Amino acid sequence: MNSMTNQQQTALTLPKAVFWDMDGTLIDSEPYWHASEVEVARSHGGQWSQELGWEYSGSPVIRVATAICERGADAPAEQVKQEIIEGVARREQEQMPWIEGVSELLQALKEAGVPSVLVTSSPRHIAQVVVEQAPEGAFVGFVCGDDGLPMKPDPAPYLHAAKMIGIETGDLASCIALEDTITGITSAAASGITTLAFTGANPTDTSAGPQFTSIDTYLGLTPERLGEYTAQRQAQ
Repeated sequence: MNSMTNQQQTALTLPKAVFWDMDGTLIDSEPYWHASEVEVARSHGGQWSQELGWEYSGSPVIRVATAICERGADAPAEQVKQEIIEGVARREQEQMPWIEGVSELLQALKEAGVPSVLVTSSPRHIAQVVVEQAPEGAFVGFVCGDDGLPMKPDPAPYLHAAKMIGIETGDLASCIALEDTITGITSAAASGITTLAFTGANPTDTSAGPQFTSIDTYLGLTPERLGEYTAQRQAQ
């Protein structure tokens, strides 16, 4: 029997797909959300803080808006939600806060033929801005909070994303999901995808989550290393 070529050996270690959460995982945008939340809360006479922002990190925006209204904001929750989103979008249009090493990893995945999909609870127009500002062709699609799916921590967003690109249920463990909050980690892990908790941007402790393992940087991370994580998980 002929030995495998280097290319065949490399292919064995590649993940079938990589699914990316957005805020705090792909971009360091949580400070943008918290700044916008505080700005909107104060403009309507409410009380909010960065600490409360981290407490609600990973929650749907309408839940955050409702909490702001419960703390004195004199506007409907839906209006507060829209104003928060507009504030984040404005900041991201001015400067997209990519996490260090993300662009290089996205480019490497593209060159290796591994599809990347964005899976976020954020609204469609914010997801589109991120996809458009990523390296050209880095993302093959995205799932967002406007898609009418059950929200994280339900696994539905990840299952839908996998179905979008033709990943069968039996192949989910061969894929990677990157998340930074317990809400998102729970969603991804429940779908069956090999889940990595990214701890480099979010100060919240996620060590008790259901992730396969945790990483704190993308620097030096390669498609092959991601593939090794999937192989290690399946070998357990």
